Amino acid sequence: MGEFVRLDGVTKRFGDVYAAVSAVDLSVDEGEFIALLGPSGCGKTTLLRMIAGLETISAGSLCIDNEPMQDRHPRDRDIAMVFQNYALYPHMTVRQNLEYPLRLRGVSREARAARVVEIAALLELEALLDRKPAALSGGQRQRVAMGRALMRNPKIFLMDEPLSNLDARLRMHMRVEIAGLQRRLGITTLYVTHDQIEAMTMADRVVIMNGGQVQQVGRPQDVYDRPANLFVATFIGAPAMNVFEIEHLPIEPNGSVTAIAKVGIRPEDITLAPDAEAPGIRLPCTVSLVETLGADSILHLTRVRGGERAAEPVVLRMNGNARDLQGQTLELCLPLSRLHFFDASGARVEPSPAWLKA
Repeated sequence: MGEFVRLDGVTKRFGDVYAAVSAVDLSVDEGEFIALLGPSGCGKTTLLRMIAGLETISAGSLCIDNEPMQDRHPRDRDIAMVFQNYALYPHMTVRQNLEYPLRLRGVSREARAARVVEIAALLELEALLDRKPAALSGGQRQRVAMGRALMRNPKIFLMDEPLSNLDARLRMHMRVEIAGLQRRLGITTLYVTHDQIEAMTMADRVVIMNGGQVQQVGRPQDVYDRPANLFVATFIGAPAMNVFEIEHLPIEPNGSVTAIAKVGIRPEDITLAPDAEAPGIRLPCTVSLVETLGADSILHLTRVRGGERAAEPVVLRMNGNARDLQGQTLELCLPLSRLHFFDASGARVEPSPAWLKA
């Protein structure tokens, strides 16, 4: 399918100092589902609005289907956008809300009606066409908003936190619906969210942003398994990765020696250490709190050093109900093969296989 959207050095400045988005390079293939993920204020919505043409680009370039877009009006970009507040017209029925984009373009009544039937069937809205938004549930309103965006058969679908106003059960249901719809239609989609579960379960690739800059781009599992830096490592994953500061550990990556400042391990990668010969770092810890989640448990532990409790907490995820471990002192094992290494700048360091075996 090939490249369909390309951003080169895209920057958005407000005033002379503040850059909400800084020098973003990104290539999106046709039909791909991309999640823009990051904390509030990281620039992901501003980036989406520049692609839509709702914000001007201060520097850099944007091309869609090999055509420059900086000087194109939003209505001429063939883009549809769905917002978190649905933006439905309360005085119009579902049918009228769906028809509205085509009415603005002067499409005939017959063609509009045929397209409404098609979109309503696709999103299972047929029984709701004569209702007004006030008579719909949150999930139904979101489907109407998506349907209205699809009426024009756009080249690109942009979504800005579309599920943030829904309850947890409905968000899960709508995640499945949106991901399935995107794959059936094959529309290139950029989806803004601060929810890592949405990004990891729905997207083909995730673009992780912080401070207006792209931190990492990759497939969800690759980003989880090999975070590019300490920010990505601690932002992705729930509970967050355990990170320990260490004193100048020299490590051999690619034939050179680098000083390591921090070591991380995910809660599910920590094991109990019944075998003293098992390779890994040993940590004696006391269980201070057990969160029982049904299928598994989250253990919050305090490290024990020389008979005293250290300040650094440790979080362990394990299968089953572990409530009987409350208050116990355990010996944890941090397998060397599951450790993540970071230098003083927070960048990931990959140790050589020989170093790990040494």
